Amino acid sequence: MKNSLKIPFLTGLLFLLSGSMNAQTLEDYLLIAAENNPKVKAAYSEFEAALQEAPQVKSLPDPTLTVSAFGQMVETRLGPQEARFSLMQMFPWFGTLEVRENVAILMAEAKFQAFLDARNELLLQVSSKYYELYELEQQLQFQQENLEILQNYKDLALSRVSAGSGALSDVLQADLLRNESVTGLEVIRLRREVLQAQFNALLNREIYEAVIVPDEIEILPENAFFDTFVTGNPQLEEMEKMAASARAREELAKKEGMPNIGIGVDYVIVGERMDMAVEDNGRDAIMPMLSISLPIFRGKYRAARKQAAFMAESYEQRKEGLENQLLAEIEVALFEVKEARAMLALYEQQVESSKQVLNLLLSSYRNAASNFEEILRVRQELLKYQLAVAEVEANYLTALAKIDYLLGKTLENDKQK
Repeated sequence: MKNSLKIPFLTGLLFLLSGSMNAQTLEDYLLIAAENNPKVKAAYSEFEAALQEAPQVKSLPDPTLTVSAFGQMVETRLGPQEARFSLMQMFPWFGTLEVRENVAILMAEAKFQAFLDARNELLLQVSSKYYELYELEQQLQFQQENLEILQNYKDLALSRVSAGSGALSDVLQADLLRNESVTGLEVIRLRREVLQAQFNALLNREIYEAVIVPDEIEILPENAFFDTFVTGNPQLEEMEKMAASARAREELAKKEGMPNIGIGVDYVIVGERMDMAVEDNGRDAIMPMLSISLPIFRGKYRAARKQAAFMAESYEQRKEGLENQLLAEIEVALFEVKEARAMLALYEQQVESSKQVLNLLLSSYRNAASNFEEILRVRQELLKYQLAVAEVEANYLTALAKIDYLLGKTLENDKQK
């Protein structure tokens, strides 16, 4: 059981070793986080610790050896008793050790599911920060491009002023927008530094280490199918294992309410009689022993059974409530995906339309038939839509990552697919 539970985690580590040397994709970063994050490592250590419970509870209690020495010899027909050795081994009721082991194994399996959930939650956090960094990189590019274009507009306005066909106010307006763009760039860079520190903290590495994000991330087609079965979520699996463990504890309470049986032997060292000769003079005595505990105080055993039954019912109810919550969160995430896709289509269309309007206005301005202020207004609207595209893309990708988390998808599942 221990080895079978370790397989998924160790498989992830093998993928990590092949990708951690040159991490450039989200999957590489996810694998690094899965190995290095202290919270996930702590959850795995708790699972390993729980595994060590089974060998302890399935073992027999230690035998008892009693040694007695007689200060004053007890005389018997065969001679004086000099010392007594008693060895006793207690045995629980039939099947008790197996039930104890089953309880421990189920608890360890619950801990393993808790580890998987902690890891999946970490993967969601890493993915979310990664997509935020992607959004900022896109916005940086758009702001930098806007800054360069505004400089071109300023140069164009200056040339018009030099030719006597333009107004100095056009140059000043272009300069005002350039200052806004410079500040916008600085704010985005500062946000990126903070996000980079948060991202690297999740990976448990230096906060200033560079994070590589792609220039473009593929968007799923509109007809993409999304599962809504949350039965694979580790939280549900954990509740199921906890309920099964409680049911096993109920059975254990029954077993522990039965007598324990002890088997032992008494060995008495007998000295020889010096006053007379008797048959078997000084022969040591050996006496088998049988001991049975009497569990006559039944109240504690009945209470233990009821406690286990109530706990099992509690876990089953919590599992049902958790499943309803996960299904509701799936619906919210699906809405966010659909909303982001719709807004993305709108903003992309607005970007194209704004570019066309801007080209027409620039052409008219060169012929002194257009208002420069209108050109700047449309240019800022275009920037707004471009920034919105980057934000919506990040929201869309984050919603997809949340769906994967709610469904309980893991790195190993994705590799197999």
